[in-house]
Amino acid sequence: MTALLEDKIILVTGASSGIGREAAIVMANHGAKIVAAARRESDLSKTVNKIESNGCTATYVVADVTVPEQIEQAVQHAVASFGGLNAAFNNAGILEPTSSLHEVDEKTFDIVINTNLKGTFLSMKYEIGYMLENGGGAIVNDSSYMGLRGGTGQQTAYTASKHGLLGLTKSAARDYARKGIRINAVCPGVIDTTMMQGIDNNNPDIREKLERWIPMSRYGKPSEVANVVSFLCSDAASYITGQAIPIDGGVTS
Repeated sequence: MTALLEDKIILVTGASSGIGREAAIVMANHGAKIVAAARRESDLSKTVNKIESNGCTATYVVADVTVPEQIEQAVQHAVASFGGLNAAFNNAGILEPTSSLHEVDEKTFDIVINTNLKGTFLSMKYEIGYMLENGGGAIVNDSSYMGLRGGTGQQTAYTASKHGLLGLTKSAARDYARKGIRINAVCPGVIDTTMMQGIDNNNPDIREKLERWIPMSRYGKPSEVANVVSFLCSDAASYITGQAIPIDGGVTS
């Protein structure tokens, strides 16, 4: 049986840790050739080493999604390394220090919006530009369950960025549906990553409280997000576009 992503060339931003790293590994295991992109070269190297230790194929490129030239170079790196770009998982994102809206300074707000929202816009801009001239493709953007609801109330900029990201996804999906490019988003809930530790502070009492709040009574695994991303990047999802898919243990049900 042919692997789900056999010979597909996939760019993954934010691939140095967490969901991005796991998605890169899982998609490589499904047969994809991975281009891992992020700011931290040492961590990117670890991602690629893990993929190659599994007998799969990957390369990395250091790129900051807020810098247009670096995203364009990441797409060019995929083409130069493997001969094209079939799909992308735009995962790079950051949290803000927990605070209420009136306590958020403008600089913090701008940094979060520039990374999470504008960074995704720039990634899509160059990915779509290539795909339009080269037979189409699939794009998956990483939003959040906070992109579907009001969030925690103390992640104002993050929540706004993730709502905006869904607007980008849906608008672009309609724009390019007849041009062979599918664009979807995943909306993870509470996932067991280092980013989540910035919220629960590795405090078992906070974790227990969150687990009681989640209908499935546990944190999600990065692999559970990665599996959905793999499907959406594959031809098996050929009639799915413009969707925001929660992966949250029932939080938004």
